[in-house]
Amino acid sequence: MFQLNHKVAIVTGGGSGIGKEVCKVLAQQGAELIVVDLNQEAASQTVNEINKQGGKATALSVDVTQQNAVTDSFKSFAHIHILVNCAGISHIGNATNTSESDFDKVYDVNVKGVYNCMHAVLPVMQKTGGSIINISSIAAKVGLSDRFAYSMSKGAVHAMSMSVAKDYIKDNIRCNTVSPGRVHTPFVDGFLKKNYPGQETEMFDKLSKTQPIGRMGKPIEVAHQVLYLCSEEAGFITGSDFSIDGGFVTLNS
Repeated sequence: MFQLNHKVAIVTGGGSGIGKEVCKVLAQQGAELIVVDLNQEAASQTVNEINKQGGKATALSVDVTQQNAVTDSFKSFAHIHILVNCAGISHIGNATNTSESDFDKVYDVNVKGVYNCMHAVLPVMQKTGGSIINISSIAAKVGLSDRFAYSMSKGAVHAMSMSVAKDYIKDNIRCNTVSPGRVHTPFVDGFLKKNYPGQETEMFDKLSKTQPIGRMGKPIEVAHQVLYLCSEEAGFITGSDFSIDGGFVTLNS
């Protein structure tokens, strides 16, 4: 089940965190990976790990906020069957202390970046069909303290995804979103080290317990959901969102 042989998959943000795990899982199932990341070294590291395990992958350093760069970079691929938009940034702040420049930065990466990649890939997918999975967040569904710009961006990701699912269903293109809760990635470790020096263990435990299940998610758990949505086994699913949040949205409401 869940085989992706002869499929070409583009994954943005593939150099670290959830994106990296998605790349590795899809490659294990037979997909040829295009690992996209702004950080060339990080993308190459993911590629090296995939190739060592017998997979096939190529690193691509692209700034997803620049449409021409995205279009030109993706132009060389005659077939693209899967697009997973994982590239994204976070921001802490409310509507009054979030600066215009910070708001614009979050928008450019999290919203425009997703749009740019879909804009470049959809004409190619119209020839063969395909699957698009955009990483949203529980922030698109519930109010989170001090996540104003981030929540805005993930709400937009969800809305764009539903629109694409509607507009391209006749082209055999499916589009879905995955909305993680708090997932243990290098970002979390860096956040704790920067904001709570000396209290990392205590704060990690506190953040873990905000999920009813009692822990943070793992990147591979998100990657397995993405794999399912990429596969033929999910061929009847489009225009849907999947929460991977340890019960946060439902059990905290």
